[in-house]
Amino acid sequence: TILILGGFVFTIAVPNAFHFLRNAALGYDYPANVPSTIHGDNNGITTKEIIMDGHFLSLSWLVCCAVTAAVLVYRDPSVLRLVNGYTALQDSAADDDDAKTNDDETLKPNTNTTPKPMYASPTPVNPEAYNMFDPADLPPRLSEYANMVYSACEDLGNFFGFQDASVRNQAEHLLILLSNNRRYMNSHILPPALQPPSPIHALHAKVFSNYMKWCRYQGVPPHFSKTSASGVGVGASAAGMAAPPSVASRVVDLVLFFCVWGEGCNIRHMPECLWFLYHKMMEEYSLSMMNDHAAAAGGVMVVGGVGQVPAHQPRSLYAGHFLDYVVTPIFKIVSTNMKSNTDHVNKRNYDDFNEFFWSRDCLQYSYSANDPNDDIEDPNNIINNHRMTAPLPGESQKPITEGMKAAPKTFLEKRSWLRGIMAMSRIIEWHLVTFYLLSVLAFSHDLVWGWVYTLQVASGVFWLFNLLAITWGLLEVWASYPGIHLSGTAIFGSVFVLVARFLILVYQTLYLMWTFGPSKGSYLGIEADSTFWWWQYVWLSLLCMAPYILETLTNLFPVITTKLCTSRNDYIQTFLNILYPISRLYTAKEMHESFNHTAVYVFFWATLIAWKLYFSYVFEVYSMVLPTIQLTDDYANFPEQSFLKMSLLLILRWLPQFIVYCIDMSIWYAVWQAFAGTSVGFSDHLGDIRSMKDIRNSFGRAPEHFCTKMLSPDAGSRRGSSASFLSASEINPTESLDSKRQSLMNPNSKEGQSLLGSDPHKLQGYVNRLLDVRIQKWVMFSTVWNEVIDHFREEDLISNRERDYMKFSRFDGFSQAIYLPVFQTAGVVEEALALLERPMDDYVFTSDNDLFKPILHHVTMRTAVSEVWELGNYILLKLLGPVHNDDAVYMMNYVLKWVESGTVTDHMKITKIRGVVKCLIQLVDVLGKGIGRRKPSSQRRSTGKTKKRQEPATGPPARGIRRAISASSLTSAINTQGPVIEQSSRSKVAENVVIVDALRDHTRDKFRALINSLKGMMNSADPESKEVMDRLTFALSMENGFFWDDAYASDALDDMARSDIFKSVLTKLQGLVACHPDEVEPKSKEARRRLTFFVNSLFMDMPNAPSIHDMFSWNVLTPYYKETVTLSKGELETRSDALGVSTMLYLQTLFKADWVNFLERLGLQDEDKVWSKKYTSETRQWASIRAQTLNRTITGMMYFEKALRLLANLERLDDDTTNDLMGEKFGYIVACQVYGQMKKDQDSKADDIDALMHRYPHMRVAYIDSVRHNRSGEMAFYSCLVKSNGSGKIQELYRVRLPGNPILGEGKPENQNHAMIFTRGEFVQTIDMNQEGYFEEALKMRNALQEFAKRDGPMPTTILGLREHIFTGSVSSLANYMALQETSFVTLGQRVLTKPLCIRLHYGHPDVFDKLFFITRGGISKSSKGINLSEDIFAGYNNAIRGGQVAFKEYMQVGKGRDVGMSQIYQFEAKLSQGAGEQSLSRDVYRLAHRLDFSRLLSYYFGGIGHYFSNVLTVITVYVVVYLMAILALYDLEKIGDRLITPMGTIQMLLGGLGLLQTIPLFSTLGVERGWWASLQELIQVFATGGPLHFMFHIQTKANYMTQTILVGGAKYRPTGRGFVTQHAPMDDLYRFFASSHLYLGVEMGAGLIIMGVYSEAEQYFGRTWSLWLASLSFIASPFWFNPLTFDWNMVTADYVKYISWMRAKSGGASRSWSIWWNEEFSFYSKMPFSSKFWFLIKAVLYLTLGDGIARSDLLKADTTLNQPTIGVPVVVASVIILFALWWLLSRVEHMMPYPVRRTIGILIGIGLMVSCTTVFIEDSNFVRYGLAAYYVIGALCQTGILFGFKFVKHFYFVHDLVCGHIIFIPLFILAVLQIPHHIQTWLLYHNALSSDVVVSNILRYARKSQESGGTTAPNEDLVEQISELRKLVQKQEQQIENLGSGNVKLTPSLKQNPSTDAIASLIKAPSRDQMNIQTSLGGYARPGAGMGGRTLSASTLDVWGEMALGDAAATEGGYQTAPSLPGGRPASARTSDFSFTQPDVMPPR
Repeated sequence: TILILGGFVFTIAVPNAFHFLRNAALGYDYPANVPSTIHGDNNGITTKEIIMDGHFLSLSWLVCCAVTAAVLVYRDPSVLRLVNGYTALQDSAADDDDAKTNDDETLKPNTNTTPKPMYASPTPVNPEAYNMFDPADLPPRLSEYANMVYSACEDLGNFFGFQDASVRNQAEHLLILLSNNRRYMNSHILPPALQPPSPIHALHAKVFSNYMKWCRYQGVPPHFSKTSASGVGVGASAAGMAAPPSVASRVVDLVLFFCVWGEGCNIRHMPECLWFLYHKMMEEYSLSMMNDHAAAAGGVMVVGGVGQVPAHQPRSLYAGHFLDYVVTPIFKIVSTNMKSNTDHVNKRNYDDFNEFFWSRDCLQYSYSANDPNDDIEDPNNIINNHRMTAPLPGESQKPITEGMKAAPKTFLEKRSWLRGIMAMSRIIEWHLVTFYLLSVLAFSHDLVWGWVYTLQVASGVFWLFNLLAITWGLLEVWASYPGIHLSGTAIFGSVFVLVARFLILVYQTLYLMWTFGPSKGSYLGIEADSTFWWWQYVWLSLLCMAPYILETLTNLFPVITTKLCTSRNDYIQTFLNILYPISRLYTAKEMHESFNHTAVYVFFWATLIAWKLYFSYVFEVYSMVLPTIQLTDDYANFPEQSFLKMSLLLILRWLPQFIVYCIDMSIWYAVWQAFAGTSVGFSDHLGDIRSMKDIRNSFGRAPEHFCTKMLSPDAGSRRGSSASFLSASEINPTESLDSKRQSLMNPNSKEGQSLLGSDPHKLQGYVNRLLDVRIQKWVMFSTVWNEVIDHFREEDLISNRERDYMKFSRFDGFSQAIYLPVFQTAGVVEEALALLERPMDDYVFTSDNDLFKPILHHVTMRTAVSEVWELGNYILLKLLGPVHNDDAVYMMNYVLKWVESGTVTDHMKITKIRGVVKCLIQLVDVLGKGIGRRKPSSQRRSTGKTKKRQEPATGPPARGIRRAISASSLTSAINTQGPVIEQSSRSKVAENVVIVDALRDHTRDKFRALINSLKGMMNSADPESKEVMDRLTFALSMENGFFWDDAYASDALDDMARSDIFKSVLTKLQGLVACHPDEVEPKSKEARRRLTFFVNSLFMDMPNAPSIHDMFSWNVLTPYYKETVTLSKGELETRSDALGVSTMLYLQTLFKADWVNFLERLGLQDEDKVWSKKYTSETRQWASIRAQTLNRTITGMMYFEKALRLLANLERLDDDTTNDLMGEKFGYIVACQVYGQMKKDQDSKADDIDALMHRYPHMRVAYIDSVRHNRSGEMAFYSCLVKSNGSGKIQELYRVRLPGNPILGEGKPENQNHAMIFTRGEFVQTIDMNQEGYFEEALKMRNALQEFAKRDGPMPTTILGLREHIFTGSVSSLANYMALQETSFVTLGQRVLTKPLCIRLHYGHPDVFDKLFFITRGGISKSSKGINLSEDIFAGYNNAIRGGQVAFKEYMQVGKGRDVGMSQIYQFEAKLSQGAGEQSLSRDVYRLAHRLDFSRLLSYYFGGIGHYFSNVLTVITVYVVVYLMAILALYDLEKIGDRLITPMGTIQMLLGGLGLLQTIPLFSTLGVERGWWASLQELIQVFATGGPLHFMFHIQTKANYMTQTILVGGAKYRPTGRGFVTQHAPMDDLYRFFASSHLYLGVEMGAGLIIMGVYSEAEQYFGRTWSLWLASLSFIASPFWFNPLTFDWNMVTADYVKYISWMRAKSGGASRSWSIWWNEEFSFYSKMPFSSKFWFLIKAVLYLTLGDGIARSDLLKADTTLNQPTIGVPVVVASVIILFALWWLLSRVEHMMPYPVRRTIGILIGIGLMVSCTTVFIEDSNFVRYGLAAYYVIGALCQTGILFGFKFVKHFYFVHDLVCGHIIFIPLFILAVLQIPHHIQTWLLYHNALSSDVVVSNILRYARKSQESGGTTAPNEDLVEQISELRKLVQKQEQQIENLGSGNVKLTPSLKQNPSTDAIASLIKAPSRDQMNIQTSLGGYARPGAGMGGRTLSASTLDVWGEMALGDAAATEGGYQTAPSLPGGRPASARTSDFSFTQPDVMPPR
């Protein structure tokens, strides 16, 4: 090797060396084949000279070899081992130790890894406690494998010393996995040819797939247990292994892996380390079993050096041995590195340690640390002597910890922009090359080049390619040095490529120079024209372009790269190792997509690139050609022109164009993304159903789709009929219809059972024959639909009435199985009437068919009409009672007969049917209002005797009661609250008693009108119709009937009031005939949104659901730290300050309708009762599920269990089977990291968590517990799992001891990792605690999991992404922006990244992971500190690099909360940006970017991390353009020569105008789902409320924090909080937050633009600078515009006082002192490396340049020789110096002076300074210019000083911050004086939520309650003052709204019915319900004179004086208002409508 490498160096360094080596290789003497003339000249070379050259060349070769050897030894001292031959392993390790001592101690700290057994006795776990299944009573599906698994667990647990709890945990885990894998044995899942031999084979193949790859990579055979057919072998010692050998051995393999994984703790982040442990342990276990077999004959055996034990007695180690001797030593090494405070390059992280196990070096170590008690060197140790990698006799294997100590870093995460540039080198290369080619094309056009010359110039791109390749190669060297240990092959490959490319570059440069040199010339002794040299250049360039040509091929066909990387051919692998470094890795070998997918995303990018190049050519490149030609022309043609100046000007002018060229592709990506996302969305049927109208139109198709997709084939009639649901009556079982009807209509009745027998199967079969499949589908769909609606009601999204309208109805004994919901049929009857009344002129209806044809053909209309007929008949029959039954049935049969015969038009006047329906509506309305309130009499009034039928009387008899009654009877009626019965005795009813019953009389009136209208419909000429009319007339005249017998009628109504079924039918009928569609729709936007999405998803492409038995299993995992669990009463009612809004009030206002529904559900009229003991928990629950709490998340996730149980019920599974399947298919683990500590601290959050476990018994809580181990304070850590035992106690299930505190890296992924061992099932869904679930969506989870069974491409689906709904958008405008931004990203953005771009990764939750894939490949997130700050995204990187595929489906959604306040959003964006900065340094991004084909790389870049790079480039562009224009104006360089100035308007258009295109994805997202008009309205609203300011502001947020992270570091997790932000943030807080990141830059840009405006001679100033001013304004003004009450005068003055005191304070922390804040904020600058400081020094140079230009300019230049100043400037300057000296002296001695003296002197000095400075500027205007110049010079000085730690610059920054603060405050004071901006801001910020008026209504409600209570305590003066101020505020707001044209607001008060009002009240004239015009007045609030039932609007149109504000005295039921008495004695009703706020008479106590 040395000779070859030396020869290579020799060939480069020495001429003729190649000929010498060639001859030496061929065996010739060197002179033999060398011509006498080598150089072609006439001077011969003598033989003697050649021989001397030969010796010289030989010696040179040896010298080169020696130098090469020295370099290799210096680079890698281990090379010396090759010289000494084989060395013992111990010596080798010693060499490693020697080498280690030379390394950085920080990188490889000295860690003591000696095992220290911890005999900690854990808290004993109840032996009867179990998790999902009792091991003694397993379900049949699990018991099949139990003996094998338990036997292997016992055997392996004893052999290796696993912990008992861990083994029990993994045994259950494995049994559940095996049970779930039974599905693959079903022929309908897999065809028999593809079925595995057993579920164990299927699970084994998946779990060990990565292990098999690892073994192939290492070149070693895999180790699996071996069981012989005779039963002797591995695992055969256990009696339970009564299974085939192949099955039993695989069970042992699985048990060993899961036990290792279960106790691996943080090692689980290192998957190949896990496989190393498994590999070594299985090797040892196999040898032990072989030893058992061999020793069986001899009687003894030796195990592990412990000593001689009897044969066949297995090795038994204490529980915890594996943890102490294997896991803990490794953990200590990892822990020591992870806890280091140094930067990434100086410490090893999880990935570095894991990649040590990619090398074969790891196999020379043993897996376990040496046990001091073991005799390792025992030569009789059979196990050690039979190891595959056994040491030689006399040697011992070092433990793996020794190897890990010496292991180097494998990747250097250097903090530099170069890291990101290296990762994205291909994208940068593409931009440079295409920019060059476009420039050539542009110059060719203007300079009129020929195509040949253009081609020659364009060919310079080959030179550029080669130069860039060398640059990347040199950067690779920089990135690897020092610290990365490279192999000889890698070094040789890098050197070879670099040297070869450098030589080619030299010749390319020469050939290009000669090509464009003189047309004729002699070079290298060759005379040729330029064309000859150009062709030489081309041929040579093809050599270096060969890799690019190959790469182009692999980009079009990515599968080629995979084939090459996975090839086993040695030649291919050697080639790749040298030229393609990424192929050396263990990962990143299989990452291709199918050809079809590739073709689509290549087309996407081909079209985008084509447009981008065209646009850039026209607007960015071509516009710069003319200025460039002019500059070079002036340089060439004018004398004394500086080449340096020309070059600098060219660079300055081209630089912004190039940066914009790099940015604009992200803009076009947004446009293309919008088009692609829209088309994919439409193809997926997203947004097909957007409204309740769409639901109604599609409702008829919904059951078919629902049953096809969401129910398995086992549901319904295929295994058992769903018609049995009809027996699950929802009504009173004691009620029935007429017995004759019921027996026919309801087979479940007694008569039906007597006919069919008691056999339920016969009964079910009868029902099956009655109901066809379609009806069964409707029944099953209705069951699920009703459950969904019931959950809406439980969540208080809808009211009781809305629930009744939305649900399907079922009435036992009726003809139909189900009745459509009212919302579906409301208004349909009206449409039918309109059809029947259509003009007769158009068509003559000859028959019923013609007339009724439109109705019969409309399914919903036909159904509605039939329902009206049946339900109406039932109501009328129940109303008429038995007396009229025969007549009524007779008449109904007549009508049915006419319908069947088609002769309705002959017997009835159809045109009069509307009158009948109108009368029916009136009757139903009366019954609906009265029946619900009616209290039935305890005794019947009538005798019950049916009188004989009499002929109709000629006239109506006397009525039983008059409408006019006395006051005494009214009183009695009110007191009895129901029908009054005067009876003389219990047995005899006096017939002359007047029964007062208002409802009866009203009903009779309406019923008479109905009968009369029916009579009017009849054709009197027809005999049958005449018969019907006679019977109707008779019914009206029967004395003992309903219309004349008071007792009989009242009893009938009482019977109805007792009947629940009658009330249900009545409500249903009322909705059918009396309701408009708008009236029955849910009012809640959230309910409508969820319903439309649910119904829409039924029509989307969703996999069909398997049966519950065959579905995939999954667990949900939620990490939790210390956030809010359930809001307590204190948290809900506490205000943050005197004017603050309590959380409860906030929620009541924000969810006002939900609050009303909540009170209705509890049956409360008084809001104050919600905090009574009975309702407190319900109230806390209501509030918690509307905040971002853990309760909300758990409640939503546990819907999965409810949904599965419902689906199991539909599949006819019994309860026991369902319960077993719940444990097998679903589980929920909440990883409450510090739950144990909370319990110890008696934190109420722990009690809330316990309450949730009791509510949801299927939920589990995993936590990390710490127990003091000994007196020294050493702690033992445990992973624990607890559950509710069902009897109010918390039961511990498992307690697994850990090697130490597992939180080594980022907290969240470490928390997830510790809890992962307690999950069950094949998949895991990660849910954050700011998310929520929906019941209707949970029903679809079974379908969603089936996506993993699909394979859309060459790679398996391993991550399933689901859609998110952002539920925090209604809080404020800021929250709305955040919600819209997130909505666009989590829907359209993810949709396009998945299809067509095929590059979606993992961007957070609620993604579902293939658990078995991820736990064998490193887990579901990475957790190295800092570098993995955005931990979730790295799971996506790891998945892509290891060959997984990601799917994303939008037919299912999960709710998600986002930040809602300015500072919260700021911190969130900062965290994401810092995470992106850390990503750019990581190995994952580097490897992914180098391995993806170019199209997918572009997709990844612009769809992910490129967004943050683009933000940085955008800010840089703005910065560069501002200073470029300022410098050009200052130095008079705007015009070239004397030519006209060409304004740089193109940049402005690109920065500003094209920025609007970024909104296109949002527009498309909303357009697809809400409609284009709604989308446009939303966008207009965003722009109107200041949205552009917000988005531009956060461009700088992202750029600032990403830059800071890359250059400085300091990235950390930022807990943003998820609370509600309604408070005003003080100015000093905002200044601290945003000064260094935004405010400074905004002021700096504004100053630069002003200077440019002053000096510029060009016109169109605004046109050139509007976008720059907008950016500057957004940086300065956004924090204040989005801060509530910013423009309120009181707030501004208070803020100013706080700001000044903060600036002056010297102590108290950063929040109280500017000085301390400044020290903390800018401390990092001095710690930066110089490479990072260089970028900031450029700013200092810019400042100096501006300062110099200003000083030299003619601005305000004055000639002091002509105008002598009155006061000499030197005198004034001296005065200023003296005053500054006095100020400094005062600061030194002020502590010794009295306050008045100190204050007076300070004021005098300040005045003197102001006067002196003003005098200077007045006397000599030059000083104004000098002052401006000094400002920039001082800025440069400060920038430099802060970088190098000079403290004096702090004083300049103090002055600067004072100036910046006043720049902000002066406009605020002006706007506050105007007052109008304050009201405009409040309305714009909270127009979609609430304003500060909520505070007003809250305090006013409190004051009014106190006033009405007549309190006697002294008034609270503070509250009085607050109310006084608030009154003024309200009046001002009302006046402003009045002036803004708000006008009158029409409101209809909602008057509730009073259940205590007697029916007699209907006799009194009801109060007017006309709409009230509420006129907002300047001085107060309008109010209806009758009471407080109305509503009053605040300035923001919010309800101020409504129920919430009035509390108990709000509008009372039934429209009657009792006027409360005021303390003065006058009634409240006496107050006028123009009510105004006055001083309360009595105030609440202090």
